[in-house]
Amino acid sequence: MNAPNALDQSFAPLQASLHLRAQRQQLLTANIVNADTPGYKAVDLDFQKALAQALGQAPQSLTMKATHPRHLPGDLSPAGGSAIGFQQGNPVRLDGNSVDLDREQAEFQKNSIHYEADLTFLGGKIKSLLSAITGN
Repeated sequence: MNAPNALDQSFAPLQASLHLRAQRQQLLTANIVNADTPGYKAVDLDFQKALAQALGQAPQSLTMKATHPRHLPGDLSPAGGSAIGFQQGNPVRLDGNSVDLDREQAEFQKNSIHYEADLTFLGGKIKSLLSAITGN
């Protein structure tokens, strides 16, 4: 295994985690901003599922064989599909909005803390790598 590949494998989980946490932050922000929008349905990211997909640990999709040139391509996605979806279990108000502002703000804070923890861990990993390279 060459060094760049080893580094890529070492940093891939943190890189994926940071990207997904940023994406989730955007979704939670959109929910908070639209808390008073009639008909708005709250969305969220299933972080564990998305991380498994990003790291290639999710079940792979099945592709059907086309035996005729006019066949449509078939792709059977694994059960569960996308990691982004409408939040389930939130009460829907009379105006059709399903945003629970308290829940969204709590999830926003929790996601922010996890994002900062991932950044701190990444910084520590980079420092230890630099220390190994420079011998300090």
